[in-house]
Amino acid sequence: MYEELQRPDNGTQERAEHGPLAGFTVGVTAARRADELGALLQRRGAAVLHAPALRIVPLADDSELLAATKELLDRVPDVVVATTAIGFRGWIEAADGWGLGEPLLERLRGVELLARGPKVKGAIRAAGLTEDWSPCSESLAEVLDRLLAEGVDGRRIAVQLHGEPLPGFVEALRAGGAEVVGVPVYRWLPPEDLTPVDRLLDAAVARGVDALTFTSAPAAQSLLNRAEERGLLPDLLAALGHDVLPACVGPVTALPLQAHGVDTVQPERFRLGPLVQLLCKELPGRARSLPVAGHRVEIRGHAVLVDGELRPVPPAGMSLLRALSRRPGWVVSRAELLRALPGAGRDEHAVETAMARLRTALGAPKLIQTVVKRGYRLALDPAADAKYADA
Repeated sequence: MYEELQRPDNGTQERAEHGPLAGFTVGVTAARRADELGALLQRRGAAVLHAPALRIVPLADDSELLAATKELLDRVPDVVVATTAIGFRGWIEAADGWGLGEPLLERLRGVELLARGPKVKGAIRAAGLTEDWSPCSESLAEVLDRLLAEGVDGRRIAVQLHGEPLPGFVEALRAGGAEVVGVPVYRWLPPEDLTPVDRLLDAAVARGVDALTFTSAPAAQSLLNRAEERGLLPDLLAALGHDVLPACVGPVTALPLQAHGVDTVQPERFRLGPLVQLLCKELPGRARSLPVAGHRVEIRGHAVLVDGELRPVPPAGMSLLRALSRRPGWVVSRAELLRALPGAGRDEHAVETAMARLRTALGAPKLIQTVVKRGYRLALDPAADAKYADA
């Protein structure tokens, strides 16, 4: 479901309450834990647009996972690599539902069981099993190094997949002579209803969001695929390259975007909390801040901070303000401002109407000066005027 989870009300917040993401709109593409991510963003003041870019195949209905489980029961592997805690738990729970839980656990007790990190190790122990080894780094590269150092030629290795790409991991094992069996836990498919994704794509292309968040590589790839189907991929890539911040939870999630030349930001710790903290730093740092008519004006996605007070601004007003801020202190003609107004046609009266509403929303009419018969300008402070004139 595509929904606007929050938009700040009309200026009723106190300055200390608006939060670091107030005035910004963040798109959430996650299917799983979207509510948690949305709540974290909202608590910091963001407006959140949620459109899951994929759906998860229910484990109980997943014939591929059932077939892989039966194959491992018939031909026991030498090594099992568990990559995610939720994936491992889901696999055991699904096997229980099929009446295969105990046989699967019995097989896993007799193999070399490797856990990618502490969370996976916890899931293994909760199932009554004990891992043989787990890296502290949560790095699959370290798991791969250990396996190759042991020697994998002729060994049968089962890898619990989780919808994420494992770049080079399976290929390196096979190149070393291993027989690799994939266990496809939580396969992801495009959403059944594409309308929410299309709306999010339209918002991104129109710069109606300030950031897009990605918590899985399949979600990123699914959004890119849908954009390509609609002929919007060049426009989406252009938006992500300049005006819309692509924020990924980790480097694996970023791979589909990087393959298209999109630079992303990622937190040092690959968790939702650090991802939100990163946005709290990056988005305000990208906002335009100007000294205007004795006030400090910071232009955000759908609102403006005037001396630290949050002032929500209608979309038409934001379009005008951005056009004025591109040349602060300079006169911008009505004709140019009219072109900045979406769907305004040729009636310059639309500029006057939108400008009046903008001034009201800002709460300080003198921020924008009317230059008779010429247009409008931001009333930059004299020192700032000189600075921008020299530039």
